[in-house]
Amino acid sequence: MKYTLLSYLFFLASLVSALAQTSTATPPLGVWADDTGDSHIELYRCGEELCGRVVWLRQPTDPNGKPRLDQKNPKTERRNQPLKNLTVLQHLRHNPNNDRWEGGEIYDPENGRTYSCYVSAAGKDRLEVKGYIGFSMIGRSHYWQRVK
Repeated sequence: MKYTLLSYLFFLASLVSALAQTSTATPPLGVWADDTGDSHIELYRCGEELCGRVVWLRQPTDPNGKPRLDQKNPKTERRNQPLKNLTVLQHLRHNPNNDRWEGGEIYDPENGRTYSCYVSAAGKDRLEVKGYIGFSMIGRSHYWQRVK
């Protein structure tokens, strides 16, 4: 009888664990301040993925008073688009095995480069955003704070 009860409890624990792993995690939606304090990024759902766009800039205009543009973009036809509302994160999908949003890209308008990236919780109202080339072990982490 003990064996049957233990087997039953083990089965229930396994079932609960499996259900927890298959549930969709709550994405880190909302507005986040980058670690430089120069911009705020809004993370939002784009289908099943997580995306992010610039919604605030410390310096929204150039010295001539015109909106700052994506001047370093490698695609010349995109160099006249404003930095504000520019999509800088895309294609992030939730991985329940490590509870992070990964497989996406992050675009850095400061140098015009696009990197692989992942986003994971680094505490309450704090995110680790890691951009890398090739392997995630080789890259740079930035820590963003939720904007209240």
